[in-house]
Amino acid sequence: MAGSGEQAVRARTRLAALLAEVSTGALGAAGGRVAGVYLRSYTPGLLHLAALAGLPGPLFRPWWRLHVGRPFPVSDAYRLGVPVVLANAAETVRRYPQFAAALPFPFGSVHVPVPGGAEPLGVLTVLRPAAPDTGDELLDRELLARLAEGLGAELVALADGDANAILWDGEPLCVRPPAVRPAAAAVGRFIWDPVTCSVHADDRLHALLGLRPGEFAGTEAALADAVAPADAHLIRAALRDTAAGKPPGAPLSVRARDGTARLLELWPGDDWTRRTVGGLVFDPGPAASADGAADLLPQGVFCVDRLGVIVYANPAAARLTGHARESLLGRELWAAMPWLSGPPYDDHLRGALLSPEPVHFHALRPSSGRGEGGPAGEGDWLAVSVHPGADLLTCTLLPASHMDTPFDPLPETHLPEEPHTGDASLGQVYRPIALAIALTDAVTARQVSAVVMRELLPAFGGRHLAIYLLQERHLYLAWESGFPHGFLASFEGIGLDARVPGVETLTTGRPLFFESMQQIAASYPGIPLDADEGARAFLPLIASGRPVGSCILGFDRSRSFSPEERAVLTALAGPIAHAMERAQRYDSEAALARGLQQALLPRRLSTHPRVETAGRYLPGTQGMDVGGDWYDVVGAGDGLALVIGDVQGHGVQAAATMGQLRSAVRAFALGDRPPDEVLSGTNHLLIDLDPGQFASCCYLRLDPATGRARIARAGHPPPLLRAPDGRTRLLDIPGGVVLGVDAQARYPVTELLLEPDAILALYTDGLVERPGADIDDGIDALRLALARAGGAAGRRGGRSLAGVADRLTAGARHATDRPDDVALLLAARRRAPGPRSAAVVAGDGLA
Repeated sequence: MAGSGEQAVRARTRLAALLAEVSTGALGAAGGRVAGVYLRSYTPGLLHLAALAGLPGPLFRPWWRLHVGRPFPVSDAYRLGVPVVLANAAETVRRYPQFAAALPFPFGSVHVPVPGGAEPLGVLTVLRPAAPDTGDELLDRELLARLAEGLGAELVALADGDANAILWDGEPLCVRPPAVRPAAAAVGRFIWDPVTCSVHADDRLHALLGLRPGEFAGTEAALADAVAPADAHLIRAALRDTAAGKPPGAPLSVRARDGTARLLELWPGDDWTRRTVGGLVFDPGPAASADGAADLLPQGVFCVDRLGVIVYANPAAARLTGHARESLLGRELWAAMPWLSGPPYDDHLRGALLSPEPVHFHALRPSSGRGEGGPAGEGDWLAVSVHPGADLLTCTLLPASHMDTPFDPLPETHLPEEPHTGDASLGQVYRPIALAIALTDAVTARQVSAVVMRELLPAFGGRHLAIYLLQERHLYLAWESGFPHGFLASFEGIGLDARVPGVETLTTGRPLFFESMQQIAASYPGIPLDADEGARAFLPLIASGRPVGSCILGFDRSRSFSPEERAVLTALAGPIAHAMERAQRYDSEAALARGLQQALLPRRLSTHPRVETAGRYLPGTQGMDVGGDWYDVVGAGDGLALVIGDVQGHGVQAAATMGQLRSAVRAFALGDRPPDEVLSGTNHLLIDLDPGQFASCCYLRLDPATGRARIARAGHPPPLLRAPDGRTRLLDIPGGVVLGVDAQARYPVTELLLEPDAILALYTDGLVERPGADIDDGIDALRLALARAGGAAGRRGGRSLAGVADRLTAGARHATDRPDDVALLLAARRRAPGPRSAAVVAGDGLA
């Protein structure tokens, strides 16, 4: 046992090394800033981020786990088995709006599946600088493909037959990418005299600018051109403003001639009679922590590597953060400065790591001796600037009160009671976009409620949700989560004349915000309360001026709501109401469509003493939940006709077309027409109806006495046949094109012999198709399942074939993301009629 444990540890160590090697290699192949590897987890359909290079793990927490069915590029690359390349933000918004709303920065990305058998083992993903729509000059597709293929081969070898060995369920392995530019940081001083326009620069500034003695003209124009030629006009304007007593409130971020970042700090000189200007030019680089060059700067400066570790802090940064300098170095930013974590700070830091532009914001640093959960309003507001770099983020701190013109309005003095985690770090500013996009995919009331629970609550730290819908002047609960069991029962069906906040918010159209339970009790004496403390927000759901219902958000702790939060929540109530109104209409239409479809499908199949049949139908779990699949068994002369078909599309139109085709095929079958004439006649009928749809169909005419069968098919999957000895094969049946396309189409007929106790299986593609998988693999899986399940059908008894049908559809029945409906028709010929065979009816299979 000890040996196997050591082997598992070695395998895990090898896996970690492999992931680190591939993720860092992908950075170079795609010219990327961030790379990661997703692997399958122990939860089916869920991918876990196993490695992350170039970005601190906490900043990527919302994407640590991704379901393969979500509309994200990683999920599509895995599910479809093909690379997904997004050149820039515009293309990302166009193809994956939810992903773009969550990361609203100018970058591109590439996502490559990691092959490993029937389905990928994971996905290699890289976030990279934005490029033109057709430009991928930094992207080495062949190298990325080789990296993914090599990783897949290594993973298969590492698994050695044990698939669990390469599953990943823990936190991602954070990898420090190799340094890009190991140049040392440098700093130089200068003094500018606005009267004479002369500049005196020290030797270090000459070295920083690459100027030999005598090459510097010593003027403000020469200084500005040498420091940042593209930003020379900004530098000269800042010099003049400083001379006038208005220095920049934060270091000026400029670009050197080679595009690298530089910081320019200006201040009025001591000699006010001449109004000289002093200045520092700081070139941040990875060596900033080594030589302490930025120690000369009067404002706080600290550097963070791409894993979020503080690698340098000057004395001013230590003073402004309230920590000793040595206690900052080597610590993660979120541990050393917890007040810089959570929304919206995570978004600012992500932006600096993913895009080339600096970001500026304000942050409230708690006062010394005060806990993070202390009362709002205590502490100091700091103006924070974050300047991107290839290897480091250079951050500056300055008391906000020292800034003449803040770059952003100071936020209201409000500190959340607890830091948000997970999806909450996306920031409230982007939630309206993400919520609106997600609501477009929600079609039922339950789906709308789930979207609100997933997209809205985390952004505000909420824990409870209840949505009531209005029906005949009463409110009925449509969704709830987090409230005590049974508490909401007393409000079920409450009338609009009741004085409770959930009703009042709807009748007045005004949102209601309560910072504590005491406020609710004071405003509504005697109302049942579900907790001793906690804030509540009641939002009216009104669409196009008509009341739809009310939404209740609950919080575990008392808290205040800032004006910005109240405005955002009030604004979000509108799209939620419209989505709910649309969902109510959809639910009504879907119920009507399901009723129509159930009426069109056969409840009882025609019977024969020598033939047992079983049919099953399962609606899709997405969209309208109704489609055009059908099956039927019809008496044809002295035999039976078996038919199965699939009309293109879903919804009422598909169900209506299916009913027309079923009636036509049944009429042809009752006339005992040959299979090719049945399909040709139905084809002409569909073309004449011109519904804008086509259909596939398979038609079989069986002689129960002899077992002779004649089959024709129109674009439909070929049947399966299980012989009495268990051998199961796919029948090679030539076919014609689908119905409704070509009036001249011909449908060849194939003859076969159905032996006693053999099982014939007709099915639609919904039973064998899976996103990202070949349909042939699905058919082969069904063949194997029929071979295993068909043994029970050899036993006598009216339910034996029905049991086989149940087993073949069990997987599809329990699937929650089945995009298409499913139809299955089984037939078995018996050796001799049993005493009760005439009463056998196996078509009661509507699921």
